[in-house]
Amino acid sequence: MKKILAILLAGVMTATAFAGCTGGSGEESSNNSSNGSSNSGSGASATQADVATGKVDESLFGDEGADGSTITLKVWAPDATVNLAKEQIEAFKKLYPDKKFDISVVAQGEGDAATALMNDATTAADVFSFPSDQLNLLVDAGVISPCAFADVVSSANQEETVTAGTINDELYAYPETNDNGYYLVYDKSVVSDEQAGKLEDILAACKEAGKQFVMDCGDGFYSCTFAFTAGVQVDGLEEDGITQKFVDYDEDAAVKTLQAFGKLIKKYKGTFVSLNVKNVASGFASDTCGAGIDGSWDTSVNEEALGDNFGAAKLPTINVDGEDKQLISMFGYKYLGVNGSSKFPASAQILAFYLGSQVCQQQRAEELGWGPSNLEVQKDKVVTDSVVLQAIAEQASNSCAQVNIAKTFWDPMANLGNQLIADEFNPDDTDAIKQLLKATIENIRDEG
Repeated sequence: MKKILAILLAGVMTATAFAGCTGGSGEESSNNSSNGSSNSGSGASATQADVATGKVDESLFGDEGADGSTITLKVWAPDATVNLAKEQIEAFKKLYPDKKFDISVVAQGEGDAATALMNDATTAADVFSFPSDQLNLLVDAGVISPCAFADVVSSANQEETVTAGTINDELYAYPETNDNGYYLVYDKSVVSDEQAGKLEDILAACKEAGKQFVMDCGDGFYSCTFAFTAGVQVDGLEEDGITQKFVDYDEDAAVKTLQAFGKLIKKYKGTFVSLNVKNVASGFASDTCGAGIDGSWDTSVNEEALGDNFGAAKLPTINVDGEDKQLISMFGYKYLGVNGSSKFPASAQILAFYLGSQVCQQQRAEELGWGPSNLEVQKDKVVTDSVVLQAIAEQASNSCAQVNIAKTFWDPMANLGNQLIADEFNPDDTDAIKQLLKATIENIRDEG
């Protein structure tokens, strides 16, 4: 078994990982999670593994299931993808009719995948979905196996998704999407396409219609938009691999930006509401929401709720001292990982390869509205004609990469959002806002 896995892992690629913010303030940065930039691995060749169909040469299973014994695997998938994952696994089984599989699919939130795996890798899934910021945790804990088909995978997927899945010159995961970010979704009968470009206009339109604008300000994934737009942006990790780095920022400009957010939130109290992101779709369905900030994972339910009135765009601007500033968001990628404790390591790699293949990414794009990392699927009209995926792509150029994010980042950022929407928040108190910014950064770094 070790020999088989060694063959599978022989060609782990070399590449660089990155993290940083682009757009808005014009800051750009890169992290230091990997070194070099070449793709020099050998790995399984295209003749052994076809990324279009997801099929590999059956010899790569090695001894696993060779004697007719059952190959038992568990897959973790987000709630919204469980049914499709089951269909894809049935298709996977048909590729290898001489193998006997027992593959179960269990719902597991991607955001909690790393924690669940590290709690007990021996009982966790063999193949699991996770967001890009969890890769460092998984690698540091030694619970994820490097990608066995690195060369084939890297040539078939968008470069950014490959480099973001690489640490210390090893590709550790199979790219699944390039769309793990959020955008503005709105009811066109409430907010016009023109109004969708400015936060002030969106809120005014929602108020006039008696509808809510929904943003989850108590979740650091979304509330970091306040800090990022203000210029308080991440810059990878320090050399210890734990402590969050930040770019230098103009404190006065940052305070003015947070003041602008605070004043708008107060002005439109009752219209601007902080609720769990699921309330965007449910609000559209109940006709109480006019617009909100949501992600591609909810595209289908939002489209179903709004029908012909479905609108999507990059995040809007906010006016700060007479200047319209683009909102800067968090943006990342989703991956498929292989548990380092899998009892069927070769089979787990082959299954992960299939689930990350062109055919499976095409299905997720068509049925779930997910943005593919596969270069061929990106050319398909399901992507090029999607207003959502185009909005996410535009927002991606105004974002911070969700790579090399310290585990202590999220709670202080959530606190920042909660402070801004609190009734007692005073947007005119510049000293208090300066202290809030400093405390946010210190709490993220000191807890690291």
